[in-house]
Amino acid sequence: MKSFVCRRCGNCCRWPGAVKLKTGEPEAIAALLGIPAEEFYEHHTRITPDRMHLSLVETPEGVCEFLGADDSGKACCVIERAKPAQCREFPERWNFPGWRKSCGAFADEDL
Repeated sequence: MKSFVCRRCGNCCRWPGAVKLKTGEPEAIAALLGIPAEEFYEHHTRITPDRMHLSLVETPEGVCEFLGADDSGKACCVIERAKPAQCREFPERWNFPGWRKSCGAFADEDL
């Protein structure tokens, strides 16, 4: 794989699926948002279908609810400073089937 450089297209945040949270991540995100952890758990997390993990909530279209846009219109993570490890580790440590075709970092390549 070529050296990955994120172009902030946001396509990885638009891909449906669980963003599994590790220990301490919900509390860190809640603190960043300035809300109690209990409120974060109630409104911004769900149990994964296998009932093994806690995950961020998605929109009905499968988009991460924390996907935003900066002043220039580029995708940005609203919780960047407390972004879950799963998101920080994309695509080197985890990815999804077909990710290279939808990832803006590879838009200029023949896949």
